[in-house]
This record gives sequence, C-alpha cells and structure tokens, in this order.
Amino acid sequence: MKKIIIPLFTIFFIQISFGQSTIKTMFYNVLNYPSAPPSNRAEILETIIDSYEPDIFMICELETEEGGEDILNNSLNDDNNNYSSAPFLSNFSNSDVELHQLLYYNNQKFQLLQSERIITTIRDINWYTLQLISNDQVNNPIKIEVFVSHLKASRGFDNEAKRLDMVEEYIDNYVNLDENAYVIFAGDLNLYSSDEPAYEELLDSNNKITLVDPINTPGDWSSNSTFASIHTQSTRLSNNDFGDFGSGGGLDDRFDFILMSENMVNSEELSYVPNSYLAYGNNGNCYNQRIDDVDCTGIYDSSLRDALYDMSDHLPVVMELQTNQQLLSTPEFEETTNIIQLNSGTIIDDLLSLQINSNSESIDFEIYNTLGQKLKAFSADSNGITNISVAELSNGMYYLIPVNVRSNTIKFLKKN
Repeated sequence: MKKIIIPLFTIFFIQISFGQSTIKTMFYNVLNYPSAPPSNRAEILETIIDSYEPDIFMICELETEEGGEDILNNSLNDDNNNYSSAPFLSNFSNSDVELHQLLYYNNQKFQLLQSERIITTIRDINWYTLQLISNDQVNNPIKIEVFVSHLKASRGFDNEAKRLDMVEEYIDNYVNLDENAYVIFAGDLNLYSSDEPAYEELLDSNNKITLVDPINTPGDWSSNSTFASIHTQSTRLSNNDFGDFGSGGGLDDRFDFILMSENMVNSEELSYVPNSYLAYGNNGNCYNQRIDDVDCTGIYDSSLRDALYDMSDHLPVVMELQTNQQLLSTPEFEETTNIIQLNSGTIIDDLLSLQINSNSESIDFEIYNTLGQKLKAFSADSNGITNISVAELSNGMYYLIPVNVRSNTIKFLKKN
C-alpha cells in the first residue's frame, strides 16, 4: 500500500509546486511561403519562433507541402525535434486557390488525434483535434478542437457575404462537436469591423458553441488609431522591395485573430490567461508605420521587429492558455538540474541505462506512456550507473519521471 501512496502524493506535490501548466498559441499569415522574398525566410521565421516558443503554431498562406516541411525542419526544429506537423491537406474548396493552412504542435505537450478539412466556397477551413499529454490523460482527457482559416479578402458587400458564407460552413460543422468542446478558431479573417456579419455570426450566443474574442475590443478597427495596439497588417509601407508580394500602407488593420470557446474564459481545466492575447511585435505606437520604424520602440526590440518586417506583411497574434493538469514533459522540468542522463541514448532496445549523480539516498522512478498511463516503477542508487530492463514495453515513446527529486523528465523511444 505504501508504494502506491507515495507516487500519487508525489504527483500531487509536483502539481502544487509548479502550479498550472501554460500552453502558448500563435497564428501567423506567413505570406506566400516559400515563394515571397527574401530567400532566407526559414531563418527569419526561426528568430520569431524562438522569441515566443509557441506550443500550437497555426499558419495560412502556405503554398506547398515542401514549404511546410521547410518550416518544420528549419524554423521549428532547428535545435531539437520537439515540434510535429499535421498532415498537409491540399485546398479542395477551389482548385484555383494555391494557399493552404497548416498546424504545428509541441509533441512534448500534445498528440494529434485527427486532421480534416471543411470545404467552403473559397478556401478550406482546416480542423485539427489535439490532446494534452498529461498525468490525468486517461481519466480526464483534455482535447482542443483547433480550426485554422483564411477568409475572403477585400472590402465590399460581396466579399463580406463570402466571408459570412465561409463562417456558416464552419458553424454547420458544430453538429460534429460536443457543446462543451474546447475550441480555437484562428486565422486571417480579413475583417474590417466588429459589425461585419461574419464576426457577428462567429460570436453569436445562439450557436451551439459560443466563441468569444479574448480582448473584447468591438469597433471599426480599420484605419482607426484607437485600435493601433491590436493592428496586425500591414507591417510595410510598400511591397516594392518584396517582389510585389503582400500589401503596404503601414499598420492600420486588425485582420488576424485567435477566437476561443466561451468555456475557456474561466475553466479550471483549460482557460485563457488574462492579458496574454497580443498582436506580437506591435508596441502600440506604429500606426500607419512600418513595424521596424525606429520610433516604434517598446517591449518588442528592433531585432524582432526587423525579422517581422522581412518575414510577412502580417504580424502574428498570440494567446496563452493554462491547465490544472500536469504535463508529462514541461519547461519547468526541463529547466531543472540534469542529474540523470541516459547512457543508452534516447533510442533504446530492451535496456535503459542511467547515469545518476545525486546526493539523495536513492531515487524512485516511474515510466509513463503518451496516454498518461504509468507502466513501470523502480528505484535506483543515487550515484553511478543503473541498468533497467524495459523488454516488456511495446515499441513507442515513453517518459521517465524521477518522483522524489527535482530533476529532469526524460523522453525515450523504445524501438527493437
């Protein structure tokens, strides 16, 4: 009985010690990637990604599957392999449209359960289901339904009607969702004001799922200095130096959004972190200017704003979520002292070889799979090399967690 109580208490202690786990989200219109200049945009995007480190990264205006792989390999996984990509789905809605959406996710925190498309009259709306990798994943799984969109551009009644048509196709898909589902709807929505029918339909409280705008800033956003701090387009005064890709005119439109289901406002299980929604790179003093203007100073420094200027005519939007579940692999664990290392490497056969350097008498370990199920528990001496047989484990990814010392969580792949 004692062996069972101690691990459960330890997990509870870890949750109390580190508090709630944070999930960072980012949406970005990457502007005709990879065709638009300059040629080193994968490196430029790496700078932007590294400055925020999103766990869910959503994009639009991706041209090709190869472009998506370039972002994954050279912008996201430049230092490690912590990011995975959803499958690339070609646009089915209109064969003349060669711009696509895609989702990337932190595979230390999420697994992708499904990837689908909603067909509209203009462009697909991509639908992804992510599930948290947590210690309570079996008994209380947390799923996030993520929709990534790119609504019809430009002013005028006809274009407003086309944006509404696309949104109505999305709303019709609610029949496939539980009314209590956690939902993110992100994209370049090309909205000029909160009075637009598409925006009103998205936030309609009569819908099966009510979406909310985290910053709740209604008004006429376009060419209105009152909303300078939330404008995301355009980062440039002219596109002459960018092969005519993108728009100019300076920052004066709020086209890019991350909306969320109303149940994420104050849920203990998964909720929005107040004041975390930002037009990333916008210091609030750049109305009708290019984002790298020397007078647009503030919390976002010039090196980031230079990268944003070169990368796209849009700024990313970001938002943080928090959960009361403890993720099996979190930055808090990874930043602790690495007193435990794998001698056998992260890909093993049947033997887990550990190098341990600790002042503790002994260390207790638990091994979890990606479903959050504990499969094995053992103790090891606090100094020296310990070899543990894991022959009984199936091939796959696992997490080795020290439970009575503050140390690093170790991810390993068993592969015969």
